[in-house]
Amino acid sequence: MTDQSAPLPRDEFFDDAEPLTLGQRISSKAVAPWLFLSPMLAFGVIFFILPILFAAYISLTKWNSLTSPRFIGLKNYEYLLTVDPKFWDTFWNTIYFAAGTLTIGIPLALVLAYAFTRAYGQAFWRSIYWLPMITNVVAVAYIWKFLLDDSFGLVNMALGKLGLPGPGWLTDPNFAMLSVILVFVWMQLGHNMLLFSAGLANIDESYYEAARLDGAGETQLFLRITVPLLKPTILFVLITNFITGLSYFTLMLVLTEGGPVGSTNVTALYMYKMAFEDLRMGRASAVAYILFAFILVVTLIQLRIFRRGGVEAH
Repeated sequence: MTDQSAPLPRDEFFDDAEPLTLGQRISSKAVAPWLFLSPMLAFGVIFFILPILFAAYISLTKWNSLTSPRFIGLKNYEYLLTVDPKFWDTFWNTIYFAAGTLTIGIPLALVLAYAFTRAYGQAFWRSIYWLPMITNVVAVAYIWKFLLDDSFGLVNMALGKLGLPGPGWLTDPNFAMLSVILVFVWMQLGHNMLLFSAGLANIDESYYEAARLDGAGETQLFLRITVPLLKPTILFVLITNFITGLSYFTLMLVLTEGGPVGSTNVTALYMYKMAFEDLRMGRASAVAYILFAFILVVTLIQLRIFRRGGVEAH
């Protein structure tokens, strides 16, 4: 009979192996996470860090993408900031567009979100106002271009039926930027309403019940309870929308191509045309870095305001 308690045979390989030192264990633990992160880090370096550094170098050169870059120092920046009047025209158009989208879009989204959270069939309304966000931007732009056409657009046809003259929504410099702003507000409405709806869901209903007992109406509830308690959300939406507005140009490219008379030509579109139509890659890269620097400064200022607002709101 075999003795079940007999010792197992020795494994000479493991017997001879020396135990890992503390330094080796720490080293292996430190290396392992980086091995898992290395694919994503490589992706970030190749597709983000290197292009940013390359654009910084190109902004200091004269390059048309067909010949070798020629180093010219800060002349591209000097030309844009001190000589080129078109750059400053596009810059102020960018400010106008970004400020306009905030002035119209944020109050509208907040009021509608407040109304829909108190309306019957919230799931239905969410699906309706979310549709613009899941539709292709170019497709949306072409639909609006058809609707706002001077001759056969449905908007001017409807105004004609009412006996009102239809303006040149996309061909009149006085209306073109306003039209682009309204289309952009419509596109962003669902996203902003979703953020506001999430903030409204976190407000305790007992605040409203107590105010109603004191005789407060819906307007007072909105102004005295909803807006103050939503201050962090409002500031967040303001920051993200303003940054988006400063770097946006897709609607302008499709609807007006920067016209009429440059009234909708924003800095990002100016940079795009300079790079891919005029092939002035160096100067376009300089425009990109100037715009980046401005957005960075605005972001830092808004983040400081956001932190203060968040503390005060709570």
